[in-house]
Amino acid sequence: MAALPETDMSDLAIASRAVLRPISRIAEAAGIPQDALEPYGKYKAKIDPALLPANGSRPGKVVLVSGMSPTPAGEGKSTMVVGLGDALAATGTKTIIALREPSVGPSFGMKGGATGGGQSQVLPMDEINLHFTGDFHAITSANNLLMAMLDNHLQQGNELGIDPRSITFKRVLDMNDRALRHVVIGLGGTANGVPRETGFEITAASEVMAVFCLATGLADLRARLGRITVGYTYAKAPVTADDLGAAGAMALLLKEAIKPNLVQSIGGTPALIHGGPFANIAHGCNSAIATNTARALADVVVTEAGFGTDLGAEKFMDIKARYAGCPPDTVVIVATVRALKMHGSVPKDELGEENVEAVRAGLPNLERHASIVSKFGIQPVIAINRFTTDTDAELEAVTGWAKQQGIACAIADVWGQGGSGAGELA
Repeated sequence: MAALPETDMSDLAIASRAVLRPISRIAEAAGIPQDALEPYGKYKAKIDPALLPANGSRPGKVVLVSGMSPTPAGEGKSTMVVGLGDALAATGTKTIIALREPSVGPSFGMKGGATGGGQSQVLPMDEINLHFTGDFHAITSANNLLMAMLDNHLQQGNELGIDPRSITFKRVLDMNDRALRHVVIGLGGTANGVPRETGFEITAASEVMAVFCLATGLADLRARLGRITVGYTYAKAPVTADDLGAAGAMALLLKEAIKPNLVQSIGGTPALIHGGPFANIAHGCNSAIATNTARALADVVVTEAGFGTDLGAEKFMDIKARYAGCPPDTVVIVATVRALKMHGSVPKDELGEENVEAVRAGLPNLERHASIVSKFGIQPVIAINRFTTDTDAELEAVTGWAKQQGIACAIADVWGQGGSGAGELA
């Protein structure tokens, strides 16, 4: 990547000026032996969990980072995960960051990439956001192999008696492409298949992605893939990937993808980035295998759940923590003054102006999210992700409210200062 001017403070410019360590050194710091490391270039690698040494001590504690209700103002959960991970590592705590892989589609859309921001990024940012180690493409291929086998089954006589009108599964691609949401396939005569209505979804929304991120290993993944329901027969009986004989081939396509990916933060903290299901479609967490691999290596794992506590965090507790055995020891709720003002009815183009009353008006949203975490028996910690436009009075409105509620709260400038801006939070 060409160097950008020192005056440029964009995420890309900051990332381009960072000095990365060879991935072998990051692995060594994380306690990963060289024979378990599969480098993908100089700065990223896959890890084979089967080749890691047995860890007889207690698995690392899990710090789950979630947030208040998302707004167009941005809350910065991924940035907070990275900054907090760096801050904990700076205290001498052996820490590993665990995040989802970005989807290429949103990286080119309004949402953008998902590697953090400012001084709290995982690197190499451009490679992680675009293709990375090919995991999403492998999931795309596995998903579409299943659909190719389904349509071929229809073409070859439909022995299972599948009703084409009842097929619920779709093809996917890792791109935002609304023109493909609803299509007709099989046109062009008898040689080209059975015509039917279908469509494409984005890879992150595939059920293959969801089960990939809950699997504990390749055998478990094979079993989960086999149970995927693709549609129904004329007799209303479900048809699965196993019924079509597809699950074994799908698992074969994913045998390398299931290995977690190792990268680093700007601060040099090891980070496992693996899997990327959307929280509004699936459970919105990185893979179970990556989280538990990190727990086997570190004292503390800082990870993230998508959207707010009412979606990603609840799904983490109800689904991932139960299947993967990784309940969080602490939950951090990320809040911003900007988002609170938006919940207090301030338009986006006026968020830069001081408005303490609007901050207070938005606090019920944060209070609700704190109560959601509390119902799981965990006292949350509130992290105020500081923006340059935040005033002391606005910040005091939040910290004062948190003190009245008896909730631990810290202001963190992780975008501008990286881990050093999250010392109090850590």
